[in-house]
Amino acid sequence: MPSRQSLRFCTAADGTRIAIASIGSGPPLVRAAHWLSHVEHDLDSPVWRPWLAELSRRHTYIRYDERGCGLSDREVADFSLDAWVGDLEAVVESLGLRRFPLIGMSQGGAVAIAYAVRHPDKVSHLVLPGAYARGALRRAETPAARLEAETLVNLIRVGWGRDNPAFRQVFTNQFIPGGTPAQHQWWNELERLTAAPEQAARMLDAFHRVDVTELARQLRVPTLVLHARGDARVPFDEGLRLAALIPGARFVPLDTANHVLLESEPAWADFLRELRGFLAPTPADAADGAAVEAALTPAERDVLQLVALGLDNAAIARQLGKSEKTVRNQVSSIFDKLGVRTRAQAIVHVRDRGA
Repeated sequence: MPSRQSLRFCTAADGTRIAIASIGSGPPLVRAAHWLSHVEHDLDSPVWRPWLAELSRRHTYIRYDERGCGLSDREVADFSLDAWVGDLEAVVESLGLRRFPLIGMSQGGAVAIAYAVRHPDKVSHLVLPGAYARGALRRAETPAARLEAETLVNLIRVGWGRDNPAFRQVFTNQFIPGGTPAQHQWWNELERLTAAPEQAARMLDAFHRVDVTELARQLRVPTLVLHARGDARVPFDEGLRLAALIPGARFVPLDTANHVLLESEPAWADFLRELRGFLAPTPADAADGAAVEAALTPAERDVLQLVALGLDNAAIARQLGKSEKTVRNQVSSIFDKLGVRTRAQAIVHVRDRGA
């Protein structure tokens, strides 16, 4: 896995500060934020580290902390679908992304669906692992189901902040029931670190009330839906229902009980195979990318990767151990070979062509 990630911040329309992390190189792959995230803490995670390694292998993998979570602003008033979509819009705009595959996992699936309907020109592919159209309260058909959803929210309010992890373990067992003791311990700690109890409860309650059923029917983006057969967090039937709502969606069942896939299980390899096949570039895309790669020297490709991450010449020089004059000359050479005049044009050129 790449040893470094780039951290930056953007500001949503209502002034909320959103933390963004980019890792790897190549064309962008964006993950919509979901409940329980901490982009800095993830680097040492026995759960998320394999995701970072694999999803950044051929892409610049971009993820961000949801409002109220991680390095993003914690004290937030608005937890709504519009606010979450606005955060994703702010991230995309701040990075200058033109077109990209979008992953919407779990609660992030609703955000990704709403964004793709609003911006079909931006989203080339939509990937929905463990996602749903209806939150727990929207799909609850019995008093017992509604009570369960409400109890989970109150469980956070009562026990989330305690030193004893017993309350948090309830959620850990839903997300990764097949995890090792070390993975369970890390996930319990993630829950404590990522959000304060009241904010975490408000976020979960808001997700319980989401319903993007009608938006899912409006999607016109190539879509891959994957869902664990034994998912204890989001029922398998909700994954089936979501795939049926989206025109032309491909559905892949995964033989696991883990809501978040673990590197050690066969379903992880199945997921990666399906994902890579779905995102594979067309022959025309591959030809464009190969032409750009052939035009640049290895040193210029290293510089271009950092330009694409938004670093200026001084920062690139420090990171690569070069003089700023050398970097400036290499940037000029890159611009000539790409046929562009500005850094923004170079970034767009690279991201549009998957170089």
